[in-house]
Amino acid sequence: MTRVFAIVAATVLAVVPFSATPAVAADNGLARTPPMGWNDWNAFGCDVSEALVKQTADVMVSSGMAAAGYQYVNIDDCWMQSSRDSAGNLVPDHAKFPDGIAGTAAYVHGKGLKLGIYEDAGTQTCAGYPGSLGHEQQDARSFAAWGVDYLKYDNCNNNGSTTTQQYVERYTAMHDALVATGRPIVFSICEWGVNAPWTWAPGISNLWRTTDDINTGFDSMLRNFHQTVGLARYAGPGAWNDPDMLEVGNGWSATEDRAHFSLWAMLAAPLIAGNNLTTANATTLGILTNRAVIAIDQDPLGSQGVQVQTANGGDVLAKRLSGGDVAVLLFNENTSARTISTDVATIGKTGASSYTLTDLWTGATSSTSGPISATVPGHGAALYRISGGAAGNPAAPANALVSAASNRCLDDPDWRQDDGAPIEIWDCNNGNNQLWTRTPAGQLVVYGKCLDAYDNQTAPGTKVQLWTCNGGANQQWHLNADGSITGIQSGLCLDVTGAATTNGTLIELWTCNGGNNQRWTAI
Repeated sequence: MTRVFAIVAATVLAVVPFSATPAVAADNGLARTPPMGWNDWNAFGCDVSEALVKQTADVMVSSGMAAAGYQYVNIDDCWMQSSRDSAGNLVPDHAKFPDGIAGTAAYVHGKGLKLGIYEDAGTQTCAGYPGSLGHEQQDARSFAAWGVDYLKYDNCNNNGSTTTQQYVERYTAMHDALVATGRPIVFSICEWGVNAPWTWAPGISNLWRTTDDINTGFDSMLRNFHQTVGLARYAGPGAWNDPDMLEVGNGWSATEDRAHFSLWAMLAAPLIAGNNLTTANATTLGILTNRAVIAIDQDPLGSQGVQVQTANGGDVLAKRLSGGDVAVLLFNENTSARTISTDVATIGKTGASSYTLTDLWTGATSSTSGPISATVPGHGAALYRISGGAAGNPAAPANALVSAASNRCLDDPDWRQDDGAPIEIWDCNNGNNQLWTRTPAGQLVVYGKCLDAYDNQTAPGTKVQLWTCNGGANQQWHLNADGSITGIQSGLCLDVTGAATTNGTLIELWTCNGGNNQRWTAI
């Protein structure tokens, strides 16, 4: 079994509560809320040009996007010539950018916007143009001289880097080079979540990709959502989880686009449009400029929403907001309509007899004494802002669960998301396949799937697996003061089979006996 994450040792002391650890932001003072802007790659690939960038900047102003908070016009790969000049400098492709990057930046700045650019932490970019490895200071000086405000820094052709230390060294080199220029440049790491960047990138960059590239398949968006929703503990002002750009306007239905935009807002994700803005229709622009939804993403508290319920493809996310309000999202992953329900206590609201619900897509208001429910269309979402009373923590962010016997973590092998995937122990590595969210219903969730006792069985030796969350008692767990985790249905303990301590040992249910192979620490 191949593992690309580096091993991070975990010391078992005592059971600690599931709690948030604030992210430490990069030392550039930028991106105090998630960056908002546009990037050419999803819609145009290598067909980028100065004309396209200027036209897009014009539309961002005329459409109201700039007024709604979108700042960055970002150039992706393929903007440069295929080789450096005799002094080793990057050279813009003058056929595509006749005024150079500096001229393009001047135009964008004249519109009151900011310019972003793309490079790679390897020897070549993903499209085969010169990378910045070994040229970090020189390239950073070029970016600053040209007036660049944002750098997306990719991970192709990386000289075989596999360890966390190698990744940290490559990305720190560019971070230091950018800081040395004295120009404020937002730094976006794009290593696709390979080496758990949420654990080391917050002090280096303003945002880091948590996932592989998004594409126009709705399942791709779901994958990126599931891989990011458990990482709330690592996000905060100046340091953001990035599940990749928006696909709004790239062929999905308006219902799907609104759900996608709602999810990214709840995740406190960067809102980087990836469509052709020059041909965008009124519906697409209306979604991208919905200020009530944008306010959820841009809330100055900087809290990433957490998944507080999930069952049968119906997800509930809650996000604390400054001033005491809570945003709640009812999201339907299924293709047909489904009623999704929660209540104010589950989302963290207390202290009032009645609460006001504002539908952020329609503007309609209503009140509730507790229940929150909607019939949500397939691939759709209902997004509300809840006011009244006081706001506590809606749910705990995800944590790793470490076996006291082996110091290894409860692990979803190979990041599987299929029903029936076995659960094992493996070296702790801060991968999101080891980060479990405990919902108020007592579920332990990873990638939107629940820890499940096979086939509702209650006998010692019952295997433990991943399964679609369905609200069953075989998917409910109690974390006990002695470190044991018991199944609500069976009363049996979560047990490392045979008290083994090696990587890949499977998890089962067994009669509780106080053994270290039945004790777990949340970290």
